[in-house]
Amino acid sequence: MAMAEVTVRGAGIFGLAVAWECLRRGARVRVIDPGGRGAGSSGGIVGALAPHVPENWNDKKQFQLDALLMAEGWWQEVAEAGGGDPGYARSGRLQPVADDHALALARARIETARELWAGHAAWEVIPESEAGDWRPLSPTGWLIRDTLSARMHPRRACDALARAITARGGEIVTEGATRGAVIHATGWRGFDALNDAFGRAVGNGVKGQAALLDLAMPDAPQLFAEGIHVVPHADGTTAIGSTSEREFDAPDSTDAQLDDVIARARAAVPALAGAQVLERWAGVRPRARSRAPMLGAHPLHPGEFIANGGFKIGFGMAPKVGAVMAALILDGRDEIPAPFRPEASLPGA
Repeated sequence: MAMAEVTVRGAGIFGLAVAWECLRRGARVRVIDPGGRGAGSSGGIVGALAPHVPENWNDKKQFQLDALLMAEGWWQEVAEAGGGDPGYARSGRLQPVADDHALALARARIETARELWAGHAAWEVIPESEAGDWRPLSPTGWLIRDTLSARMHPRRACDALARAITARGGEIVTEGATRGAVIHATGWRGFDALNDAFGRAVGNGVKGQAALLDLAMPDAPQLFAEGIHVVPHADGTTAIGSTSEREFDAPDSTDAQLDDVIARARAAVPALAGAQVLERWAGVRPRARSRAPMLGAHPLHPGEFIANGGFKIGFGMAPKVGAVMAALILDGRDEIPAPFRPEASLPGA
């Protein structure tokens, strides 16, 4: 039987994840991206893999849960195949509890997490004193701790995937001819063509600014406070971010909005005080109108496919996105939830 051929346009997290899963299933794979691996927002620095709250369950939340539970073994295989370290760890997360109403809601979610997460992880409410010095300040003296959240370093993770792909015989090139099945994983610019074709916003780019600090807490949980992710990385740095900007002039520059994020993070987490800023980063994340990833048949290219719209949850969902797209492309098996299909973001949805 002839080996299936696959071309992936885009070397961000979705493109690389789809390429890797197709390779694992025996396809011959070429990834094409003029900017190289992780050139867009996938080359960022934050890497918070955090679940939705365990209530009002739906297909999107179940898909994300499945992906987060797949992640440890998936990233380990990637690291072993190519020798790169994605910086993955399921280290959990701490969040402050704002008031008595939030405290009651957080406690109610202990049981719903037990049921919906099926014992794979826990949602707990703990006194602030139990967390030690590495914690966000909490107005109530209580914190939410979950054991499902994980972290990885986006830039390193893309490099690890690229190494694994090439080690297994795949190609990653800046230009080249397409062959076989074609998948478009082209980020926020890929939505521009859809917007033009349909005369309305099918998807858009949302700019995010983040900072990397010289603070070594490699085994500590990530924190989420004041709308800011604080993510300790394995390499001895800690990332904080990010903004969400629908309107912007320069996609890759930072400004006073990042200064504000840094100031708010330091105020919310005293352990960040005095940590030197090593890097300021900005990039534009692709967001579909449905707010879910856009997966399936490409609306403009008959016989071709799309995997786009990872937005803030792309890395967390990547293992399962790769798996369902490979099943669709190589086996014709459609396991894509309805909210993820392109038609969910197209006119008339």
